[in-house]
Amino acid sequence: MSRIGRIPVTTAARTCWDVARWLDVVEAVAHVDSLVHQRVTGPADLTAYLGQRRGERGARRFADVLSLVDGGAESLPESRLRVRIVRAGLPRPVTQHVIERNGRFVARVDLAWPDLKVAVEYDGLWHHDPDQFHRDRRRLNRILGDDWIVLHVTSRRMAEDFEGVLTEIRTALRRRRATR
Repeated sequence: MSRIGRIPVTTAARTCWDVARWLDVVEAVAHVDSLVHQRVTGPADLTAYLGQRRGERGARRFADVLSLVDGGAESLPESRLRVRIVRAGLPRPVTQHVIERNGRFVARVDLAWPDLKVAVEYDGLWHHDPDQFHRDRRRLNRILGDDWIVLHVTSRRMAEDFEGVLTEIRTALRRRRATR
Protein backbone atom coordinates (compact mmCIF):
# COMPACT_ATOMS: atom_id res chain seq x y z
CA MET A 1 0.00 0.00 0.00
CA SER A 2 1.22 3.49 -0.82
CA ARG A 3 -0.02 6.93 0.05
CA ILE A 4 -0.78 10.01 -1.95
CA GLY A 5 -0.65 12.69 0.67
CA ARG A 6 -2.56 11.14 3.55
CA ILE A 7 -4.76 8.99 1.35
CA PRO A 8 -3.87 5.27 1.20
CA VAL A 9 -3.80 3.86 -2.33
CA THR A 10 -2.87 0.52 -3.78
CA THR A 11 0.28 0.09 -5.82
CA ALA A 12 -0.05 -0.29 -9.57
CA ALA A 13 0.75 -4.00 -9.29
CA ARG A 14 -1.90 -4.51 -6.59
CA THR A 15 -4.42 -2.60 -8.71
CA CYS A 16 -3.69 -4.94 -11.64
CA TRP A 17 -4.08 -7.93 -9.30
CA ASP A 18 -7.49 -6.66 -8.19
CA VAL A 19 -8.60 -5.88 -11.74
CA ALA A 20 -7.62 -9.40 -12.80
CA ARG A 21 -9.67 -10.88 -9.97
CA TRP A 22 -12.77 -8.68 -10.37
CA LEU A 23 -13.20 -8.35 -14.14
CA ASP A 24 -13.52 -10.98 -16.83
CA VAL A 25 -10.24 -11.81 -18.53
CA VAL A 26 -10.84 -9.71 -21.65
CA GLU A 27 -11.68 -6.58 -19.64
CA ALA A 28 -8.88 -7.20 -17.14
CA VAL A 29 -6.28 -7.50 -19.91
CA ALA A 30 -7.56 -4.34 -21.57
CA HIS A 31 -7.14 -2.33 -18.37
CA VAL A 32 -3.77 -3.83 -17.47
CA ASP A 33 -2.62 -3.19 -21.07
CA SER A 34 -3.54 0.45 -20.56
CA LEU A 35 -1.52 0.73 -17.35
CA VAL A 36 1.47 -0.96 -18.99
CA HIS A 37 1.14 1.21 -22.11
CA GLN A 38 1.13 4.35 -19.95
CA ARG A 39 4.17 2.99 -18.08
CA VAL A 40 2.38 3.07 -14.73
CA THR A 41 3.71 -0.45 -14.28
CA GLY A 42 5.54 -3.00 -16.38
CA PRO A 43 5.59 -6.72 -17.11
CA ALA A 44 8.59 -7.32 -14.85
CA ASP A 45 6.89 -5.64 -11.87
CA LEU A 46 3.69 -7.58 -12.49
CA THR A 47 5.53 -10.88 -12.83
CA ALA A 48 7.38 -10.18 -9.58
CA TYR A 49 4.09 -9.35 -7.87
CA LEU A 50 2.62 -12.64 -9.14
CA GLY A 51 5.64 -14.42 -7.63
CA GLN A 52 4.79 -12.89 -4.24
CA ARG A 53 1.17 -14.04 -4.52
CA ARG A 54 1.69 -17.59 -5.86
CA GLY A 55 -0.63 -20.06 -4.22
CA GLU A 56 -3.14 -17.40 -3.26
CA ARG A 57 -6.67 -17.33 -4.54
CA GLY A 58 -6.64 -15.45 -7.86
CA ALA A 59 -2.98 -16.14 -8.70
CA ARG A 60 -3.82 -18.45 -11.60
CA ARG A 61 -6.21 -15.88 -13.07
CA PHE A 62 -3.63 -13.12 -12.66
CA ALA A 63 -1.11 -15.33 -14.49
CA ASP A 64 -3.65 -15.83 -17.31
CA VAL A 65 -4.15 -12.08 -17.59
CA LEU A 66 -0.40 -11.43 -17.60
CA SER A 67 0.10 -13.99 -20.37
CA LEU A 68 -2.14 -11.86 -22.60
CA VAL A 69 -0.92 -8.38 -21.64
CA ASP A 70 0.67 -6.28 -24.38
CA GLY A 71 1.74 -2.74 -23.60
CA GLY A 72 1.66 -1.86 -27.29
CA ALA A 73 -2.11 -1.67 -27.28
CA GLU A 74 -3.21 1.95 -27.54
CA SER A 75 -6.86 1.64 -26.60
CA LEU A 76 -9.21 -0.54 -24.60
CA PRO A 77 -11.11 -1.67 -27.73
CA GLU A 78 -7.86 -2.68 -29.47
CA SER A 79 -6.91 -4.74 -26.43
CA ARG A 80 -10.33 -6.36 -26.26
CA LEU A 81 -10.13 -7.22 -29.95
CA ARG A 82 -6.64 -8.71 -29.66
CA VAL A 83 -7.50 -10.80 -26.60
CA ARG A 84 -10.68 -12.13 -28.15
CA ILE A 85 -8.73 -13.05 -31.29
CA VAL A 86 -6.11 -14.94 -29.28
CA ARG A 87 -8.66 -16.62 -27.03
CA ALA A 88 -10.44 -17.83 -30.17
CA GLY A 89 -7.31 -19.78 -31.06
CA LEU A 90 -5.76 -17.50 -33.67
CA PRO A 91 -2.04 -16.68 -33.56
CA ARG A 92 -1.12 -13.71 -31.42
CA PRO A 93 -0.85 -10.59 -33.59
CA VAL A 94 1.81 -7.91 -33.26
CA THR A 95 0.46 -4.65 -31.85
CA GLN A 96 1.15 -1.29 -33.50
CA HIS A 97 3.18 -2.85 -36.29
CA VAL A 98 5.15 -0.40 -38.41
CA ILE A 99 5.08 -1.11 -42.13
CA GLU A 100 8.10 0.14 -44.03
CA ARG A 101 9.05 0.25 -47.69
CA ASN A 102 12.75 0.48 -48.53
CA GLY A 103 13.49 1.34 -44.91
CA ARG A 104 10.99 4.22 -44.88
CA PHE A 105 7.84 4.49 -42.81
CA VAL A 106 4.62 3.74 -44.69
CA ALA A 107 2.07 3.18 -41.93
CA ARG A 108 1.40 1.75 -38.51
CA VAL A 109 -1.45 -0.75 -38.04
CA ASP A 110 -3.25 -1.77 -34.86
CA LEU A 111 -2.74 -5.53 -35.17
CA ALA A 112 -0.69 -7.48 -37.68
CA TRP A 113 0.73 -10.80 -38.71
CA PRO A 114 3.70 -9.22 -40.55
CA ASP A 115 5.07 -12.42 -42.06
CA LEU A 116 1.72 -12.93 -43.82
CA LYS A 117 1.04 -9.23 -44.50
CA VAL A 118 -2.35 -9.33 -42.79
CA ALA A 119 -3.49 -6.43 -40.62
CA VAL A 120 -6.55 -5.65 -38.54
CA GLU A 121 -7.59 -2.09 -37.80
CA TYR A 122 -10.07 -1.18 -35.08
CA ASP A 123 -12.21 1.69 -36.30
CA GLY A 124 -13.64 3.68 -33.41
CA LEU A 125 -16.11 6.54 -33.34
CA TRP A 126 -13.41 9.12 -34.05
CA HIS A 127 -13.71 8.08 -37.70
CA HIS A 128 -16.53 10.59 -37.98
CA ASP A 129 -13.79 13.23 -38.25
CA PRO A 130 -13.50 13.89 -42.05
CA ASP A 131 -9.81 14.82 -41.82
CA GLN A 132 -8.94 11.64 -39.91
CA PHE A 133 -11.00 9.58 -42.34
CA HIS A 134 -9.06 11.12 -45.27
CA ARG A 135 -5.69 10.39 -43.62
CA ASP A 136 -6.74 6.82 -42.84
CA ARG A 137 -7.85 6.12 -46.39
CA ARG A 138 -4.63 7.53 -47.83
CA ARG A 139 -2.65 5.37 -45.41
CA LEU A 140 -4.77 2.34 -46.33
CA ASN A 141 -4.05 2.86 -50.03
CA ARG A 142 -0.30 2.92 -49.33
CA ILE A 143 -0.57 -0.33 -47.36
CA LEU A 144 -2.64 -2.07 -50.03
CA GLY A 145 -0.03 -1.02 -52.55
CA ASP A 146 2.43 -3.14 -50.58
CA ASP A 147 0.13 -6.17 -50.93
CA TRP A 148 -1.29 -6.14 -47.40
CA ILE A 149 -4.72 -7.49 -46.55
CA VAL A 150 -6.32 -5.01 -44.15
CA LEU A 151 -9.48 -5.96 -42.29
CA HIS A 152 -11.53 -3.37 -40.40
CA VAL A 153 -13.44 -4.06 -37.20
CA THR A 154 -15.96 -1.74 -35.55
CA SER A 155 -17.52 -1.86 -32.11
CA ARG A 156 -20.76 -2.98 -33.72
CA ARG A 157 -19.07 -5.94 -35.39
CA MET A 158 -17.35 -6.79 -32.12
CA ALA A 159 -20.72 -6.91 -30.37
CA GLU A 160 -22.94 -8.34 -33.08
CA ASP A 161 -20.76 -10.36 -35.46
CA PHE A 162 -17.53 -11.38 -33.81
CA GLU A 163 -17.73 -14.87 -35.32
CA GLY A 164 -17.83 -13.18 -38.74
CA VAL A 165 -14.74 -11.15 -37.81
CA LEU A 166 -12.92 -14.33 -36.79
CA THR A 167 -13.92 -16.04 -40.02
CA GLU A 168 -12.54 -13.14 -42.06
CA ILE A 169 -9.25 -13.17 -40.15
CA ARG A 170 -8.91 -16.96 -40.39
CA THR A 171 -9.62 -16.80 -44.12
CA ALA A 172 -7.05 -14.05 -44.71
CA LEU A 173 -4.38 -15.90 -42.70
CA ARG A 174 -5.15 -19.21 -44.42
CA ARG A 175 -4.99 -17.67 -47.90
CA ARG A 176 -1.70 -15.98 -47.18
CA ARG A 177 -0.18 -19.16 -45.75
CA ALA A 178 -1.25 -21.01 -48.90
CA THR A 179 0.53 -18.53 -51.18
CA ARG A 180 3.77 -18.36 -49.23
